[in-house]
Amino acid sequence: MKGILPVVLAILLLAGCGGEPVEQISYQQITQEAAKDMMDQQDVIVLDVREQEEYDSGHIPGAVLLPVNAIGEDSAAAVIPEKDSVVLVYCRSGNRSKTASKGLAELGYTQVYEFGGIQTWPYEIE
Repeated sequence: MKGILPVVLAILLLAGCGGEPVEQISYQQITQEAAKDMMDQQDVIVLDVREQEEYDSGHIPGAVLLPVNAIGEDSAAAVIPEKDSVVLVYCRSGNRSKTASKGLAELGYTQVYEFGGIQTWPYEIE
């Protein structure tokens, strides 16, 4: 009986759950310092997901506006045509940017990085 247990365990481990692997839809959370380095070193899309009046009151240079509540297949494609573009997402405090990043990932964007809010952004704004 003792010899059967290792065999059964091995079979269970090799068989796994038997279902198809579940593709995880996700984004990465990064520091503001990492986001700034990425902006300085590569071609990225900086996405501000606040409302128009918030954007008008000050935003990160080069950022494009796409309010979180307006994110959909068509609106995202208008701002981010390539699903493999590097997209850096921010809002005011970091809550809406998480929601927006998750939504973009669910739409198939593969390089989404959320870096919080402009309230704590230590670099230039315009």
